[in-house]
Amino acid sequence: MAALHSDELVRHTLGSVAPGTELRDGLERILRGRTGALIVLGHDRVVDQIATGGFPLDVEFSATRLRELAKMDGAVVVDRDVTRIVRAATQLLPDASIETSESGTRHRTAERVAKQTGFPVVTVSQSMRIVALYVAGRRIVLEDSSAILSRANQALQTLERYKKRLDEVTGTLSALEIEDLVSVRDVANVLQRLEMVRRIKDEIADYVVQLGTDGRLLSLQLEELTGGLADDLEHVIRDYITESKAGYSAEEAIANLEALDSTELLDPVGGAKALGFPVVGDALDSSISPHGYRLLSKVPRLPGAIVDRLIDHFGSLQKLLAAGLDDLQEVDGVGEGRARLVREGLSRLAESSILERYV
Repeated sequence: MAALHSDELVRHTLGSVAPGTELRDGLERILRGRTGALIVLGHDRVVDQIATGGFPLDVEFSATRLRELAKMDGAVVVDRDVTRIVRAATQLLPDASIETSESGTRHRTAERVAKQTGFPVVTVSQSMRIVALYVAGRRIVLEDSSAILSRANQALQTLERYKKRLDEVTGTLSALEIEDLVSVRDVANVLQRLEMVRRIKDEIADYVVQLGTDGRLLSLQLEELTGGLADDLEHVIRDYITESKAGYSAEEAIANLEALDSTELLDPVGGAKALGFPVVGDALDSSISPHGYRLLSKVPRLPGAIVDRLIDHFGSLQKLLAAGLDDLQEVDGVGEGRARLVREGLSRLAESSILERYV
């Protein structure tokens, strides 16, 4: 397994100990047996150098084997993928100069080993009956699924409200785009809502990882609510990015949007800045026009390559809306059938957007 970024390592480790995994089963067996444990989730030369005594095993991992081996004094070492038990009943002697905030011997060792090796380390406390992970410089206490699910459901309710508001502002933007009345503020408001929904989605996705098999229903609900969200964000940015400043990429805009803190995100100025627009004076109310990526993406059975060619040819949504069948067929790859598809698709979108806004 390639080296993981710290956030990815945390997510991967939480997934490894989630309900339904063999490792989680083993940890719960240890808890029920009222014994402690120290488990290193990875093995390399550094681990070998700080491990002394015990038994080299190299046997297939199972929950029952982990439970039995945890009865002995010392640590258990498994491979990164938690498929094999490499060592058992071994003593770990990490560098004593490594800082640790823990007081208990097992937990001090666990924190130091995690920092020295870079591998996650799991501890099971015999007296406090808790399971803790030491990973990427963090200490994470495993929670019961019911507690995580309660918070996840609250976040899901919040997501539903934010998604409803997002649908409202994107519907308004569609109508304004058809009428060529879009302002920087309108685009900033949509970006604001897209980023809010994305952040809540990421929070719930973390809960899904921690819940393992207990989070299957939550995962389906999340996908239903946020499917296509990343595409929507990219289309909005591509529609307006060249209106802001030359040489500014969509990737930079997305990164700047993600970097906004919660206060900046609530202000339309933050969204405008992320997109690269100046925000002096009444710049938020200045008019801008889309290229048409977002609305063309809503036309069924229209390949992305054809969307790019149409926009390269016409340059703006307004010119696309005014184009006739003959004009559309001038674009490479657009025959009479596809031209009719584009013409009728944009007409339906224009009609429904205007009706939604004024009815």
